[in-house]
Amino acid sequence: MFSGIKEDIRSVFDRDPAARSTFEVLTTYPGLHAIWLHRLSHKLWRANWKWLARWLSTIGRWLTGVEIHPGARIGRRFFIDHGMGVVIGETAEIGDDCTLYHGVTLGGTSWSPGKRHPTLGKGVVIGAGAKVLGPLYVGENARIGSNAVVVKDVPAGCTVVGIPGRIVAKTDAETSAQRQQLAKKFGFDAYAVSADNPDPVANAIGSLLDHIHFLDNKVTELCQSVNQLGGNVCSELPQVKIDEAEFKLAEQRAAEQRRKEDETSGA
Repeated sequence: MFSGIKEDIRSVFDRDPAARSTFEVLTTYPGLHAIWLHRLSHKLWRANWKWLARWLSTIGRWLTGVEIHPGARIGRRFFIDHGMGVVIGETAEIGDDCTLYHGVTLGGTSWSPGKRHPTLGKGVVIGAGAKVLGPLYVGENARIGSNAVVVKDVPAGCTVVGIPGRIVAKTDAETSAQRQQLAKKFGFDAYAVSADNPDPVANAIGSLLDHIHFLDNKVTELCQSVNQLGGNVCSELPQVKIDEAEFKLAEQRAAEQRRKEDETSGA
């Protein structure tokens, strides 16, 4: 039990840059509290203490704003960010390392008994306000955009946006992991930098990361060939260093510029 709690806390630090200390996470993250209460209510449900399980689930809803039916099955390192308004139905199944933001519904579309809620594969991320409805399957590492309404199966690695949900594009897991690793090497966060993101700036950054990765590989091959011929090159390649403070300042300036443009267009 305690190992699971530690694992949950580590997952918060991995996915929420606002988390500053273990004590803060323990005491101020209602999404975690909801998950822990659900694990207890789920045990009661499986032990056939149905009413007690539902009662504990209701208490959890009052305390956290998150409603999880005690019959739902949830994997490891599940994270609900902010939490308020999240609803997870009785026959929903959630894989390991999934993330839900506030206002997400994993709901049903039928009053018939049996499987009527979604199943999420590993690593799925669902944006704020999204609705995933019916006994559909969302593949591993899929992304569902904010306020999307999904009523059909989602293939692994895809991003779905809009009402009704439509697949924007698909990025293979290898390319996505490659971009994340390269971005960390350069010292910035690659959050949402992928070819399946409809943001043109994110697409441009993703393309640059792909190009840099290609050039890195070619330079490495060239250096190895020269060294095999008796040369001594590329012993130490210069490291790319980005001043984090300057990077954040540039982000703030860009956000301020966008705000001014929005105000001008709105006027």
